Amino acid sequence: MLHETNVILNVQFLEHPAVDEADRVTLSQIAPGFWRVVVRYGFMEEPDVPAALTLCEAKGLRVTPFETSYFLSRETVVPTPGGGMANWRERLFAALSRNSSGVAKFFRLPDNAVVELGTRIQI
Repeated sequence: MLHETNVILNVQFLEHPAVDEADRVTLSQIAPGFWRVVVRYGFMEEPDVPAALTLCEAKGLRVTPFETSYFLSRETVVPTPGGGMANWRERLFAALSRNSSGVAKFFRLPDNAVVELGTRIQI
């Protein structure tokens, strides 16, 4: 299934404490129905992607908040016997990775609009 409007989003964190609202979002149309959006935040700012996407309307891209789906990647770390690290370290790293907060929460994405595509990574 292909959506009517597709956005490839890149979030960048800059070495400045804050980014001016006018410089927050840049976008370009790749093809009809396909857009590339870059959202910039300073290192002191808390990211809010849905709020940033509302800034795109002034530049020609309307993103409807209640009709938007966010597709994210998710990695699951799996310890494997043998290899380079000690087994207890691999298990500890996998547990820490599992217990870390998710990217959807970090970017303030609505829970009912997130689709996660996952892969298992063996260490």
